[in-house]
Amino acid sequence: METTLPGKVLIVDDSLLVRAQVVRALTGAGFAVVEANDGVDGLAKLSANPDVGLVVCDVNMPRMSGLELLERTPAGLAVLMLTTEGHSELIQRARALGAKGWITKPFDADLLVATVRKLLG
Repeated sequence: METTLPGKVLIVDDSLLVRAQVVRALTGAGFAVVEANDGVDGLAKLSANPDVGLVVCDVNMPRMSGLELLERTPAGLAVLMLTTEGHSELIQRARALGAKGWITKPFDADLLVATVRKLLG
């Protein structure tokens, strides 16, 4: 039986397919999830769900990018970037803005679940 995990995971990605894959992996591991389709929606979902403990976020999205969302994310909230981008400058910028991890797409579901578990402590 799964133990109760702290908080929810907010998934922010403009790809419905990627969100569905992440939701399947995380709900299958016992996590509660909330979905957002871009950074603007992500900020709204964060406000509406104060129990979110981790954000899994794409970089390239319309209206507000993942890095812009990262700049506006409350201090202390863990953010894991999940993106096709692998440029070291982007990774360094995300880390400087507070990102706790970076996974490239296509992603391994087991690695994603293990990383989320680690970040949620």
